Amino acid sequence: MRMKRTLSMTLGLILLACTLPVGLAAETAETPAAPGPFDGLTAVLGGANLTAQADIYYGYNANNPASGDTFVQPFESHTNSFGLNLIEFQLDKSVSKESPLGYRASLGFGDAMTVVQNVDGLVSSTQYLKEGYLSYMAPIGSGLQFDVGKWVTPAGFEVIETSGNWLYSRGVVFYNAIPFYHFGVRASYTLNDKWSFNGYATNGWNNVESNFGGPLFAGPNLSGKTGGFSVHYTPVKQVALHLNYLTGPMTPGNTDWNNLVDLVVTINPTEKLSIAGEYDFDNHRFSGSPDVNYTAAAAFAKYQIDPKWSFAGRYEYINNHGGALSLTPHYQTFTGSLERILAGHLISRLEYRHDIASQAFFEKGTGGLASQEDTVKLGMVLVLGQ
Repeated sequence: MRMKRTLSMTLGLILLACTLPVGLAAETAETPAAPGPFDGLTAVLGGANLTAQADIYYGYNANNPASGDTFVQPFESHTNSFGLNLIEFQLDKSVSKESPLGYRASLGFGDAMTVVQNVDGLVSSTQYLKEGYLSYMAPIGSGLQFDVGKWVTPAGFEVIETSGNWLYSRGVVFYNAIPFYHFGVRASYTLNDKWSFNGYATNGWNNVESNFGGPLFAGPNLSGKTGGFSVHYTPVKQVALHLNYLTGPMTPGNTDWNNLVDLVVTINPTEKLSIAGEYDFDNHRFSGSPDVNYTAAAAFAKYQIDPKWSFAGRYEYINNHGGALSLTPHYQTFTGSLERILAGHLISRLEYRHDIASQAFFEKGTGGLASQEDTVKLGMVLVLGQ
């Protein structure tokens, strides 16, 4: 009798579990991951990873510039209209000791690529190639990786793709204090879970050919190269420090020199709160003339309210010593961005930004100038394959 009663209770529990939602019926069971949009193609490509994203936005500028251009935010400069920030396709095959050959090919289209590839008014021969390089891992220690080709700069906290940042717009420090990309040779080595290193030998800043070597400077056929290194240190899981140094000539004859020091620190005090800081110091050393320097600093914070909602803020300050940058002597920004994840692959961000210049600088109306600028952006970013 007891056995029958036990059997009846067991059958009843099984039937009850079958009527419950999956998460309640088996809390400890692992739900199989949904297949990615490119999983089948990845198998065909021999293990290479294909990703894609599309980034569009609507911009508003309270100054109503007659040109319709918010020029301090060139990736998303259109005001009172829709704009295409970036469409990107990337094919990536990572390297390991077992599979030492790899590559990355990343194609981009839109306003972001137009800006990145048109520095100083010189259109790059690889205009739509955001990154393109071959990789080889030499069997030395944990593996010494070499990349040859074009890659984005190691400097700075923010990146070209909106999906890789905390806010929708990129800050004034991103556009002015650091380069976008380099072309040359990069070496990478991971010592352990705390220390890793990079070394660089490139044709300069923001150029494929050796025709200019620094930001906002141009010169024919520079013989010198830009060199540099990066040191990455993670003392504990919640803290990471990244130090980058780049140095190289700016003019023919290699008599004028550019030096950039970039420090980025990220801290995750809790599972929901993340903060980051960036500091940049750049020295332009001219033969027979005083040095020209600028310093830039930025602070970031992000709070993950829940898996779909988050809020991020950013503050920036640039001290433009001697006018090395196309900005006023002092420049600040305050930015806040609200993010909502839609349907898993679609990121939406609503952003307010306030820029302050130390003198009249921003276009206002027809023919006017203002020392402050308020902008609002609504951005939508579709990300596939990540």
